[in-house]
Amino acid sequence: MSADTTTRTRPPYVLARAEVRAVERVSPSFVRITLGGAELDDFGTPGDVFDARIKLVFPPASGVLPSIDRDTDDWWAAYLAIPEDERGSMRTYSIRELFVSDAGTEVVIDFVLHLAPGLTGPASLWASRAAIGDELLLVGPRRGREGRSGIEYAPAEASSVVLVGDETAAPAIARILEDAPRETRGIAFIEVPEASDQLAIDAPENVEVHWLPRGDALHGLRVIPTVLDYLGDTGHDEITVQDADGEDLVWETPVYSGLGEEVTASSGANDDRYFWIAGESGVVTTLRRHLVKDLGVDRSQVAFMGYWRRGVAMRG
Repeated sequence: MSADTTTRTRPPYVLARAEVRAVERVSPSFVRITLGGAELDDFGTPGDVFDARIKLVFPPASGVLPSIDRDTDDWWAAYLAIPEDERGSMRTYSIRELFVSDAGTEVVIDFVLHLAPGLTGPASLWASRAAIGDELLLVGPRRGREGRSGIEYAPAEASSVVLVGDETAAPAIARILEDAPRETRGIAFIEVPEASDQLAIDAPENVEVHWLPRGDALHGLRVIPTVLDYLGDTGHDEITVQDADGEDLVWETPVYSGLGEEVTASSGANDDRYFWIAGESGVVTTLRRHLVKDLGVDRSQVAFMGYWRRGVAMRG
């Protein structure tokens, strides 16, 4: 059997044990952790990462990672079959960088540190204490497979892009811009806790990147009015962040609607920009309402993705 055939017949994802190779506190709110190991050799395709989502499994209280069949066709079922106190905690992250060389594959993740009392979850706590040699499990796309597993960024033929997010979306925005064609045009708005959280991004020449330090302001109250001002919506003297109803995070893309809406472009669509908006679900929902209902942006031109919800400990 050829190598290509073997790749096609194995699961489309890699479930790998990865070890910490480097830890760098790059700003007050971000710690950058590099993961490596032989089991990552088939993971990811460089240059085609964009906003790909991966799963990380952090050790339970015992410190012993769960044992999951690496070649199972249903890793999720295998994970859930493990007793809850032994399976550890699973969270979703974006890849900041992917390095592939003769020496192996390394995956870089930028973790946001929420260390205030009552706000620290298992991922943030693990990242704040991570040391070289620590291990976790990583689930992500297998190299060389067709399709774009976990990738939502899809500007198609749009003439320009508008990227919006908070600190949890900053790694994905950075990776999108660094993987995008160099002729890409557009603008990015990234709200972060403080000014020193501004990180380097190798963006295309014709993409402006604006970092918006939040300081003591409520989450979203820097990025929402800034984006609306940019889009020409001046009727927002009082911005109220809309709570995201229900248990599910808002997830609306040009090809999928978590709300069950029609996603084909309307005949009145006349804006050839592509909007990618991610972060706290209430902030995303608020921007969605303004763009689609107030500004008339066709929802088939926008990806709205709630990564997390204020006051709720997210799982998975």
